[in-house]
Amino acid sequence: MDSLSLREARRLALRAQGFGNQPKGGAGPAALYRQAARLNVLQIDSVNALVRSHYLPLFSRLGHYAFADFDALAWGQGRKRQLYECWAHEASLVPAEVWAELRWRRDQARQGIGIYRQLARFAVEQAGPWWDWSPGKLALEWLFAAGEVTVAGRRGFERLYDLPERVLPAEILAAPAVAPEAARRALLLRSARALGVASEVQLRDYFRLSPAEARQGLAELLEEGSLQPLQVQGWSKPAYVAETRNPGRPVRAAALLSPFDSLVWERERTEQLFGFRYRLEIYTPASKRVYGYYVLPFLYRERLAARVDLRAERAQSRLAVHAVHLEAAGLDDEGLDALAGQLRALADWLGLADLQLHGPADVLREAVARH
Repeated sequence: MDSLSLREARRLALRAQGFGNQPKGGAGPAALYRQAARLNVLQIDSVNALVRSHYLPLFSRLGHYAFADFDALAWGQGRKRQLYECWAHEASLVPAEVWAELRWRRDQARQGIGIYRQLARFAVEQAGPWWDWSPGKLALEWLFAAGEVTVAGRRGFERLYDLPERVLPAEILAAPAVAPEAARRALLLRSARALGVASEVQLRDYFRLSPAEARQGLAELLEEGSLQPLQVQGWSKPAYVAETRNPGRPVRAAALLSPFDSLVWERERTEQLFGFRYRLEIYTPASKRVYGYYVLPFLYRERLAARVDLRAERAQSRLAVHAVHLEAAGLDDEGLDALAGQLRALADWLGLADLQLHGPADVLREAVARH
């Protein structure tokens, strides 16, 4: 079995995820769609402490872009719409091809199994403001999971539902159904291409496939040579790659990452690749938080080098940096300048005039002043 060093594995992962190729002068709709299609999945999350999570992964890779361009791709009219909401890796935006390959999951929901059973269990067992759904809300969620209704648009973060035939392009609705086994095989291959290098569990996690759902597809992809097994330094289980094992040149990227970014959403993989133990502390009592409420990893070159606790204080038009926690290897002056530059770029993109550093972020004060 071939092998990769940990550095080579990191480089493959970063290249597969689209880092290191940020265009000068920002990105337009075509570049946004290409990057979204490369990732296959943009996870949607309701937390708005900084910006809704589905907007951030494309900014992290491409830099400044217009929110209106993204909204047109996700919820626009006619051919402007190229991304579609469905259950993929949680609630997500996906390209048309992925939406079609997930039809078997919608069929499961229509039959009262799979996602619908999960929704019903959550609604019954989880009390409180997050999961205290009315019967009407539960019915809509089932209809959405089953593909009987789709998302026509958003009002704030609230979904606006409509019938698929009034929202989705006719060619998507008329496309031939993909057999479940073939669809799951295609999803595993998409996962491998998006991740660069991944274990079996990580391949399954990308589209939330169960072991039983993935087993046959993985075996067939290996048999036909679409996936190749290899060993990654320090990993206890085999990993898999699609198409290329050449990690290429070093990835010179600087980016703040959403907690729900596909580079880091599988926490065990994040620790294996980067030696970076990452947990979201939003639901942890304030007195027990280690790093902060809404903490973004900072990618510098090929390391996750820091954690930054950020808040968009829109009423004051400022980006508040509540804390910066450097990893053990630290950041030199060039790295601190890169982080300061990313914070300034983020504030500009969000339309926030000021950048405010709180005490635990003092390590950045000189670098921010230089920007």
